[in-house]
Amino acid sequence: MIPMRTGSEPTTARSALRTRFWLSVWGLVWALFGTAVFALVGRTGWAVACGVLALVVAVDMGFIVRHIHQGPHYQPGPDIPPYNPPDHR
Repeated sequence: MIPMRTGSEPTTARSALRTRFWLSVWGLVWALFGTAVFALVGRTGWAVACGVLALVVAVDMGFIVRHIHQGPHYQPGPDIPPYNPPDHR
């Protein structure tokens, strides 16, 4: 479903990108820790799984940092009427 403006959103609403970034840092630290520990104890499959997870988290962090650096984007103000919902028949 495509998100749409309903008119009831707070005018000061912002994305929690910095929170998402720090949660990604936490996940990356644990994924790297898991990769190292599993590799040391000889659990190759689990080490690979944690390594893949670390790679996914690192890519996601790249997108998050990119969005943070882009800054705020245009958001319709209170003078813009809400969009009409799609007519599903």
